[in-house]
Amino acid sequence: MKLARYGELGAERPAMIDAAGVARDLSDIVPDIAGTTLTQGGLAELRAVDPSTLPAIPDGTRIGAAIGAVGKMICVGLNFRDHAAESNLAVPEQPVIFMKATTAICGPNDDLRIPRGSEKTDWEVELGVVIGDIARDVSEAEAMSHVAGYVLVHDVSERAFQLEHGGQWVKGKSCDTFGPIGPWLLTADEVDDPQALGMWLEVNGHRYQDGNSREMVFGVATLVSHISRYMTLMPGDIISTGTPAGVGLGQKPPTYLKAGDVIELGIDGLGRQRQTAVQA
Repeated sequence: MKLARYGELGAERPAMIDAAGVARDLSDIVPDIAGTTLTQGGLAELRAVDPSTLPAIPDGTRIGAAIGAVGKMICVGLNFRDHAAESNLAVPEQPVIFMKATTAICGPNDDLRIPRGSEKTDWEVELGVVIGDIARDVSEAEAMSHVAGYVLVHDVSERAFQLEHGGQWVKGKSCDTFGPIGPWLLTADEVDDPQALGMWLEVNGHRYQDGNSREMVFGVATLVSHISRYMTLMPGDIISTGTPAGVGLGQKPPTYLKAGDVIELGIDGLGRQRQTAVQA
């Protein structure tokens, strides 16, 4: 099942995408793609809905972030060996965890705003794991039963803010529009193996990233279990699981985004995004 949100920023409507790719309005069924809608019980109720009975959302309607009311967006650093190598950092022995402010979240095709004073805005295609049922100190064996599904995430980073401004990585991860999510949530039952998904990113038609989730240091089950030891994961929380090699920081010389650049990215089964960089 593919679930999405359509409409202007702050007024998005929940939707189900039918087999023909038509977005169908779920507003009369659920208030949002958020919270209890994402639990096992909530998703079971949506599976019983006949999409043909729902009104179609008009073509051209803005696609919003696939998940609404996200409580936490937790990111995993250096979770691909090749990315750790290009960053000249050791492969971590435990997952490196940091937060991205939820105010960074935006639609998959919204403009990417380069913040004031930025000279090192960078790209990162990532697999996002959306929590369904509450996960509190769960084992790896239990972890996958707490996953509602998966989304495409663009974990945009400002490297100077992240690494040179005297503090936590969150500074370089949380600017407005630094968290495009979607275009849709693909429920977990439709993903045979989250550790076998191709992922790619291009800037102005040049492919910089071309990886696969099988290359993760820590897989989805490990991450859900590990993070739930340190914090309770709630329905709609998102774990962004890391990026493969090919980021701007790793180019020789380093290459960063500038106004007018067009960024396109995708993951198998999770659709694609397209953003234009603009100066904030």
